[in-house]
This record gives sequence, C-alpha cells and structure tokens, in this order.
Amino acid sequence: MGTKSYSEETTRLHEEINRLKKEKGAVIMAHYYTNPEIQDVADFIGDSLALARIAQDVEENVIVMCGVHFMGETAKILCPDKRVLVPDPEAGCSLADSCKAEDFEKFIKLHPGHTVISYVNTTADVKALTDIVVTSGNALKIVNSLPDDEKIIFGPDRNLGEYINCLTGRNMVLWDGACHVHERFSLEKILELKRENPDAEILVHPECRKPIQTVADKVGSTAVLLQYARESKATRFIVATESGILHQMRLQCPEKEFIAAPPSDTCGCNECAYMKLNTLEKLRRCLAEMSPEVEVDATLAERARRPIVRMLQMSR
Repeated sequence: MGTKSYSEETTRLHEEINRLKKEKGAVIMAHYYTNPEIQDVADFIGDSLALARIAQDVEENVIVMCGVHFMGETAKILCPDKRVLVPDPEAGCSLADSCKAEDFEKFIKLHPGHTVISYVNTTADVKALTDIVVTSGNALKIVNSLPDDEKIIFGPDRNLGEYINCLTGRNMVLWDGACHVHERFSLEKILELKRENPDAEILVHPECRKPIQTVADKVGSTAVLLQYARESKATRFIVATESGILHQMRLQCPEKEFIAAPPSDTCGCNECAYMKLNTLEKLRRCLAEMSPEVEVDATLAERARRPIVRMLQMSR
C-alpha cells in the first residue's frame, strides 16, 4: 500500500480486495499508468517488461493484470497454466489497434528477408508474426545486438522506431502506428513549462514525437524515467508520459517536484483512457467472480510465446 490518504470507501475496497486476493490465491499486477488507488493495492507495479518477467515467476495460480488487454494476453501466453483475469476487457490500446494482424502480415510480405521486431503493445496475433518482441525499455539493446547489416521491420510505433534509427544509424522499415497519449504532447506547452521552471529537467518517453524527444534531458521507458528521477540531482521535473507514473515518482522521491506535461488540446494531465478503465470496484468484482478471464488459443499462444521468450532472453 502507498502513503496516500484515501476516503473510507476506497479504504474499504482496498481491504475487501486484499481479503479476496488471499481467499482466491491471486496476485495483483498493475502498470505505472493505472490510477494511484490501483497501484497502491497491487502486489507488483511496473512497466510491460517488468510485469512480463514477474508473471513467469509468481507462485500464485491466479494473476489479475491491471493494465490493458495485451498485457493480460502476454501474461496468459507466458503462463498458460495460470488463470489470468483483467478488471475490464474493454481496456484496449490505441497502439495495438493501429496494427491489425492481417495488415501487418501484408506489410511483412512487402519486405521479404527482414527480421520482424514488434513492440509488446500488440495483439497475440501480431506477436505470432514476429521474430522478436521488444518493449521501450529494451528495444535499443535488442536492436543493437543484431548485426549492423540485418534488415529489420519495426512496428507498430513509428516514434520509438525512429528514435532507435537515429541512435543506431539503422534504417529499419517502420510501421506507421502511434500511441494516442504520447502523440498528444505539445512541444510549445512543454517549452512554456520549461521557461516557467528553468531548473526542471524534462523526462520524455520514446513513444513521443521527435520534436518532444529533442528537448529532453532524458528519454526512456517509464521504468528508466523513474530510475533517472531517483538518481538525478535535479529537484524538479517536467514529465512527458502518461501521468499515472507521477504517483510512483512522488512516492519514491517525496522531496522532489514532478510536473505533468500537458497535451496540446487541454491544460490538464495527459491520461490513457484505457488504463483508467481499471477501477477498484471492477477489480473487486473481478476477484469475487473470477472473471473476466483472458483466453488465448493454444496454437496461437505457442507461436506468440517464442518471440516474447526471445526478448526476455536477449534483455537479461
């Protein structure tokens, strides 16, 4: 549990969720982008890479994945003998939606002889077409481990792909997809925040557009940005990724200030509506009813598992 003060209703739900978790033999995992009250009741909090690794090692027979649907799929693919539940099956991902398997397969056929690398933010069907799955935390390391002359298709996030191309000097063929949250950040508003807070460092996720990346003091995955915030001597940060990560930043660095970079269309925080579909009431009901449960066809799961396992091996 975190240190945040909650209402009596939220506290009651936390207590009931903890009771049900023990009763059902379940473990709760949550992404950094979920609401603080979800993170504070979770057993494990992390990015997609960390949660994929943890899912393989937990002893519990039931995993409740508080995130988006592809994360539940990934956990089920890695742990076929466990029950994997999600609080809301409608919690999708705009990036995964931007890359349909049938379209991606046609794209691959247009570029024969290429190694196919796909971001973890994809469906099981897309992973099954892939040679290596990556996350924002290990994509650069994995691409760098491949021969310099290897031809690569990278999808679906064009911003992350372009970032890796720039750092490595490669010319990976990029699928034209993007995350709706990270696409919305406004360079002008970030620079305005910087003028108002000249001592603040700018932290940027590589799913953001290139102009946003160029003004960053640090570009990295949510886990990398969190670690950087802990270790930096700076005491103020402007954070250009989904605002849910600020909860962990503030918990782990209570003496530092974190300012959420706003999207172009509002002055508020930039939030993922899909992640925010995870609520305490849905989590409680999910544990009580042991539903909704994630199912993946066994043949598809085996094909999708290989590139995920290869990622985990290559990112050690």
